[in-house]
Amino acid sequence: MTILQKNNTYDLLTTSNFQQFHNLLKTIGPGITTPTAYDTAWAARLHAVTPHLAQSALNWLRAHQLGDGSWGTDEVVYHHERVICTLIAMIALAENGCPEDTLRIQRAADSLDYHLIHLVNDTAGETIAFEMLFPTLMAQAKRLGIVPRGRTTLFSIMHQTRADKLARSPGKMISRHVTMSFSAELAGEDGLHLLDIPNLQEVNGSIGYSPSATAYFLLHIDPHNIGAKQYLQRAFVDGGLPNVATIDIFERAWSLWNLAVTGYIREEMLFDAQPHLDYLEQAWTPGKGTGTAIDWTLKDGDGTSMVYEVLQRYGRSPDLDGVLHYETDTHFRTFQLESNASVSTNVHAFGALRYAGLPASHPTVQKVSSFLQKQQTDPGYWIDKWHTSPYYPTAHLIINSAGYHDNLVTEAINWIYQTQKPDGSWGYYVSTAEETAYCLQALSIWQAAGHQISQTALYKGANWLSRHVHPPYTPLWIGKCLYSPTLVVQSTVISALILAGKIINPTSTN
Repeated sequence: MTILQKNNTYDLLTTSNFQQFHNLLKTIGPGITTPTAYDTAWAARLHAVTPHLAQSALNWLRAHQLGDGSWGTDEVVYHHERVICTLIAMIALAENGCPEDTLRIQRAADSLDYHLIHLVNDTAGETIAFEMLFPTLMAQAKRLGIVPRGRTTLFSIMHQTRADKLARSPGKMISRHVTMSFSAELAGEDGLHLLDIPNLQEVNGSIGYSPSATAYFLLHIDPHNIGAKQYLQRAFVDGGLPNVATIDIFERAWSLWNLAVTGYIREEMLFDAQPHLDYLEQAWTPGKGTGTAIDWTLKDGDGTSMVYEVLQRYGRSPDLDGVLHYETDTHFRTFQLESNASVSTNVHAFGALRYAGLPASHPTVQKVSSFLQKQQTDPGYWIDKWHTSPYYPTAHLIINSAGYHDNLVTEAINWIYQTQKPDGSWGYYVSTAEETAYCLQALSIWQAAGHQISQTALYKGANWLSRHVHPPYTPLWIGKCLYSPTLVVQSTVISALILAGKIINPTSTN
């Protein structure tokens, strides 16, 4: 157990952070994510199915329209998200709103033109299923007469692309066994033949653990489905719906990982971690690993790799075959039939292979490192399809490479230094606690591996972060729109402050 001196500001701060982590271990599990305009707007269309929830959702939409007339994340302008959220919000208000909503719809329509023009500026690319959801929603908006005049070229192209895909697709292809179930609403009213309806619903009543897909199911397929209604009722938080519900495995695994990388796992923390470790073991399927939630039909390479590493770090012994199940000839995949590989999935596979005891020279490790080298940008960072910020995959790769494959990330360390803001924070769009925490974690672990780092950069970053510890956090994670896994981010912030505190004032003893 670590004993911290109490006569120094940073000792006291670190002690406080340990207590926060101790409290967090008693809180993680339910899978808390922020409400989103996209999923809430889908529920607002259910007046004939669940009037109370629909009215609550409509009120939420009215209260959360942004200054430019669009809907989406306020702090970060991510154009794909603004377009998809705004379209479905306009549709919901046009279908079930009141006369006073006409002005809201007009302001939203005016904003769409701007965000459509700037889609190319989104660094991490499209939000999930955008190429199929956008033409579906745009066609509905056109039928309602609420789309903006002018720029419809993109709609025409994507509408034809979607139609071609639907024409080529075999019937009944979307079930709970494929990733498209998460975005089942892409089928719209003209693609119902794609849905394998008897095999679509999950045991928790959802469609793909997605509130929006579940609302679509109630609206167009089975308006009397009790399980779907109960799922939406449970998912509602403060009048809004999240992008995904629930993330019980994701929340536990990422939070325990953030605690483990501090190198300070106190006895009482380890005791509190045991039920979560048991839960992760229960969710593990030999040879296939796990996914985002314990009962979700879909398993994935990202969650599997992270859970494997966490269980190994805490002395458990999952089978490596679960991780290797996602190996391809060139990289590790997240899901079957994915259109483009995920950098963060391969970053986490890299960490899993390291904690499996494979040397950096092992062919599988070399395969992943080769893939990641090819994905690195000229400035030295990495971009991932699950997160708007390059600091997330870049910092996680630094942590997994430090003392193992240092040459892979030396340029990335320089990029972190070069992009620190004068006030000590980091942020690709705006300064955020989450991104600042990633950079502090990366620099601290880099020093722990025997490298020199700038104490000034660390001190300034920790000083800024210590003033921005508490939620709400800026939504940076990419689903069908942007969201924030609140407790995962909070665990990252606490972890970063513990790590920085150890370096700034290394007075603790073991």
